[in-house]
Amino acid sequence: MKKSFFLLLIFLASFNLVQAQKIEWMTLAEAMEAQKAEPKKIFMDVYTDWCGPCKLLDKNTFQNPDVSNYISEHYYAVKFNAEGQEEINFFDQTFTNPNYDPNRKGRNATHQFTQFLGVKGYPTMVFFSENGDPIMPVVGYQKPQQLELFLKMIKQGDYQVFSKPEDFENYRKTFRPKFRG
Repeated sequence: MKKSFFLLLIFLASFNLVQAQKIEWMTLAEAMEAQKAEPKKIFMDVYTDWCGPCKLLDKNTFQNPDVSNYISEHYYAVKFNAEGQEEINFFDQTFTNPNYDPNRKGRNATHQFTQFLGVKGYPTMVFFSENGDPIMPVVGYQKPQQLELFLKMIKQGDYQVFSKPEDFENYRKTFRPKFRG
């Protein structure tokens, strides 16, 4: 009896180790500050409250253990409401949402930082370098294995050797995802 209880405890302990590490979302200001102590790239989820695919991304992709563990280990993860009222200070510029209406349900005014980033659809995930420079956006809902390609390509710096669109297409064709569905 004691032996089976002991084995059950070992099983439960090892099961917890492989569970997803929940993504610790932060503001852009917090991520930029964290980069000063430990430089990492930034992964920003640009979402809206009314966006269905944004909610699916949260539920299906960001809850995936492979995705959440990879983002948590290699990036500072930022959540940014594209229609919110957060004040963003970015490279000596201040971005706000002067037309934000707190009483409005559904769509709201677009934040100036959303416009600065060139975001045209939701969700959009924007990658930033260790220096805070925007690298590239990824637009639309991504399943774990689809997002894996971008997470690893950006983390490893592979995107820096692309000189023409075919280079990315060849990279995509030869990429072998390892994240579970």
